[in-house]
Amino acid sequence: MLRARLLTAAVLLPAVGALVLFAPAWFFTIFNAVAGIWGLYEVAAMTGALHWVAVPLFAVVGGVPLFGLLYGGDLGLVGWLVPVLVILMMLGLAVRIELAGGGERFRGPRLVFMGAAYVGFLFPFFALLRNAPGGIEMLLLVILLVVVSDSGAYFVGRYLGRTKLAPSLSPHKTIEGAVGGLIATIVGGWLLFKMKGGTWDTSRILLFAAMISILAQLGDLAGSALKRGAGIKDSGWIFPGHGGLLDRTCSLVFAVFFTYYWFR
Repeated sequence: MLRARLLTAAVLLPAVGALVLFAPAWFFTIFNAVAGIWGLYEVAAMTGALHWVAVPLFAVVGGVPLFGLLYGGDLGLVGWLVPVLVILMMLGLAVRIELAGGGERFRGPRLVFMGAAYVGFLFPFFALLRNAPGGIEMLLLVILLVVVSDSGAYFVGRYLGRTKLAPSLSPHKTIEGAVGGLIATIVGGWLLFKMKGGTWDTSRILLFAAMISILAQLGDLAGSALKRGAGIKDSGWIFPGHGGLLDRTCSLVFAVFFTYYWFR
């Protein structure tokens, strides 16, 4: 399993980097739309809503915002307010599942609605950020910082972790690992900005990197909450050894949304 995960990661990261760097804006938007549709499929499959009766719900709650944001822009106030509400809704689900000690009793129409809104309102910001002026550089930076955060949390948690962070949501995550991921991201962010000769002052660099790590870890917990609510381990199967699309993007979605508006 570990060998499969490492092999898949070795293929995925260069492929994602090449797509972000070299794809025309129109192609990246189409790719984001296809990924969003696949994400909605994963939500439908994991929540047991993979039937024709649920199609109108996914079309309205997921499809309309997905294509509206991708091809209509961020829509002003609605563009950030509704996604913020979706993020708060997902974090509220995570808190409720953690306090309840498990999530399967949350499965039902509410979970389907939250999953569709999660994909529909947050996934378009990958293309919105990447296709904005300077967006290629910023999206790559976010991806790198999230990888640093995940890696730091993993290794610190593995060797020093003692205190469980959210045992009902993610049994292997620890508070020590979360702090390690935060520190690693702050250090990594500072180094990356210095290496590329950025013009930000140190305090802004550190704040941005810290926010990316915090949002990456919260996004990971929100993704775990969606899966726990559905009573499954992985959101899908598209990445061998890594699960589904939602498994691979949950650490990114909150951070990408934040970064888009940070640079507005």
